[in-house]
Amino acid sequence: MYLSLVIPVYNEEESLPLLFDAIHKALDSLPRTWEVILVDDGSSDQSLNVLKTLAEKDPEHIRVVAFRRNFGQTAAMAAGIDHASGEIIVLLDADLQNDPADIPMMLEKLDEGYDVVSGWRVKRKDTFITRTLPSRMANGLISRVTGVELHDYGCTLKVYRREVLTGFKLYGEMHRFIPVFAHSVGAKIIEVPVNHHPRRFGETKYGLNRTLKVLLDLFTVKFLLDYSAKPIYLFGGAGFGIIAISTALLIFLAIRRIFFNISVFGSPLFQISAMFFILGFQSILMGLIAELQVRTYYESQRKPTYTLRETINIK
Repeated sequence: MYLSLVIPVYNEEESLPLLFDAIHKALDSLPRTWEVILVDDGSSDQSLNVLKTLAEKDPEHIRVVAFRRNFGQTAAMAAGIDHASGEIIVLLDADLQNDPADIPMMLEKLDEGYDVVSGWRVKRKDTFITRTLPSRMANGLISRVTGVELHDYGCTLKVYRREVLTGFKLYGEMHRFIPVFAHSVGAKIIEVPVNHHPRRFGETKYGLNRTLKVLLDLFTVKFLLDYSAKPIYLFGGAGFGIIAISTALLIFLAIRRIFFNISVFGSPLFQISAMFFILGFQSILMGLIAELQVRTYYESQRKPTYTLRETINIK
């Protein structure tokens, strides 16, 4: 199998037949094998029945995965990737706002040597105040924090080589950070403009509260990327910083005692400096414990601390 489309589905019964037609129109002329993994995320409407009907009509291309309840978009994408068999994975929304007609163009970019082709909704058809503006702010922050410059992390339409999707698990709202994880293993990423259509059926499942979740997940991603292999750098660095503050306070108290005859123990700064010293020491100990856990994790599972692009003449 060359190409697998992974599509999370949640209450999209009206959109699915049109999506099915659009996918066929875009991919029927593709001289490669392809499949569509449709993951029903606990829909409360007739989406699952529609998916079953589509699978009966086209068993060659359509595969359906159904959750027992709603687990969220990230879990649906993870399940779709797990059940896909293609060398190339395409992530796509089911609400018809992404255009399957863009996929052949994105595959051409992949053939130029890139590992990830990310869609950029240049002319986005969403409400500006509640959707577009918060998204732009989040995209700028994510790009700055992670160092992976993309205009549109929120665009689901992305194309990946399978090998850059292995080695990490998706939780929370982590699906939008897949390019960041892929970049961490050396993937070459390019962003291309794609079509974006207004929602035709139903209501959007996303609101402003989603932006807060994304920001919280950003902290997790930053930690996993920079400190998961060497947590002592984070905890130890913070610990030494806190101890430095404690030491500075003690020096200040000593100077006041020597030159101005002001009591050291009578000042609340002494208690604060002692507390800071203890907190700093505890932070360093936490870093050492985390180091032991990291080594246990890698060694117990025999996980490598590196990723390979290819090997030559290696058996």
